[in-house]
Amino acid sequence: MIIEKHEDHSFKSCSGHSYIRKNWLGSIVFPFSALLQQSEFSGQIDVLERAQIFKKNCKALFPERRITTTVFNDEGIQILVTRYIKALNPPQQLLDIFLHDSNATLDLVARFVSLIPIMPDTLDENDGFDIWMTSERCISLAIGNKEEHAILLCNFFLYFGKKALVLLGTSMLEGHVAYVLTPETDEYLLWNPLTGQCHKQFDPFCPLQSVDCLFDGENVWFNIQQNNSPRAVYFDYSKESFWKQLLPKNYQGTKAQSIQPEEITYSDTNKSMVEDLKNRIERTLKYKIMEWRPKQPTRWNRQCTFILRQILPKLELGTGNFVSSEEESEFERLLQFYWVAGFPIQMPYTDVQSVIDAVYQTGIHSSEFPQTEFALAVYIHPYANNILSVWVYLASLARYQ
Repeated sequence: MIIEKHEDHSFKSCSGHSYIRKNWLGSIVFPFSALLQQSEFSGQIDVLERAQIFKKNCKALFPERRITTTVFNDEGIQILVTRYIKALNPPQQLLDIFLHDSNATLDLVARFVSLIPIMPDTLDENDGFDIWMTSERCISLAIGNKEEHAILLCNFFLYFGKKALVLLGTSMLEGHVAYVLTPETDEYLLWNPLTGQCHKQFDPFCPLQSVDCLFDGENVWFNIQQNNSPRAVYFDYSKESFWKQLLPKNYQGTKAQSIQPEEITYSDTNKSMVEDLKNRIERTLKYKIMEWRPKQPTRWNRQCTFILRQILPKLELGTGNFVSSEEESEFERLLQFYWVAGFPIQMPYTDVQSVIDAVYQTGIHSSEFPQTEFALAVYIHPYANNILSVWVYLASLARYQ
C-alpha cells in the first residue's frame, strides 16, 4: 500500500513524501487436488467431444448400426460407457453351489442376471437420451434395461478373471439387444443376459442378428465390416481394418475412474415371505382357473399335484434326476388311467398378475374333454436382494374313456 503525504509550509514551495506500508488483506488458496481435478475435468471434456465426433463419423459410415459412446448416469452427468465396466462380485450364494465346476457357476451367474426384471421398452426408449444405472443400483432396485443387464453380467464375468465385453446389436426376436462377448481359447461365446443362454458364434439358433459395437473398461469399438452377421464377423477388434476404435492406442488422455463400487453388498431374502407369496400365487391361480371355466366343473388331482411339487425345486438348478424312482412309479400309475398334458413355466417375479397372465396364455384351462382334472404346483426359488425365480407346473388329466 502506498501513502502519499504532502507538506505545504509556504506559498512559494511545496514538498511531498511517499511511504510504503504492507497491510494483510487476505489470501486465496489453490489446493493441488483442486488443480488436478480441474485438469481431469478438462481431460474428460476433451474425451466426450472426441466421443461425439467418433459417433458421428461411425453413423456416416453405417447409419443403421448401433453405436453408443456416452450416456448419462443417475445424477444426470454425461460419461463414457467404459466407466460402467469393472469386475464386481456376484452373490456368495451363487459361488458356493458349484465349488468345483467353474462352467456351472458361470451358467448360474448368467441365470441370476436373467432373473432381474427387464425395464419395459416404453420406459427405455428416450430418443437417444440414455440413462444407465450402476450395477449395484440395478440389483438393489431389482430392475434394469437391456444394457444394464449386459453390463452386470460382463462385470460378474470379469470377477472370475474372464475377458468379457458388452456387445450392442439387434436380434430378430427382441429388436435392439445388448449381449456379452467372451473370447475363449478357440471360439467366441455370445451370452444373452435376459435369458441366461449362451451361444457359440456359429450357432445357427442364436437369435442375434447383427454385431454393431463393442466396449469394455478401456475402449469402444465400432464394426466397420461389410457383413455384420455374428457368424460372419471377425471378432479380433485389434484389427483396425475391421474395427474402428474410439481411443487410439497409447492414448494420453485422462483415464476416468469407474463409477461402479469396489464391491456389491447383498441382502438375504426373507424365506417366510417367499413361502407366503408361493401360497398366495397358488391359491390365486386355482381360483382363476375355475373362473376361466364358468361352464365346466374344475376338479383337482391331488396325486399329480404332489408329484409336481417334488419336481419343481429340481428344475431351478438342473441338478440330478428330475423324477425319482418313486415319483416315476406314481406317474406310471396315473398314466394307466389318464392322458396327461402339462409343462412347467419359469419366469422372474415382478408381480402376481404377470404370473396369472402367463398361465392364462397357455390355454391349458380351456380343455373341453369330459371328466378333465387339473394339477397345479408353484415353487419360488429365492436369490439375494429379493430376486425370485417363479416356477408354475400346470397339467391337465383326461380320463381314458
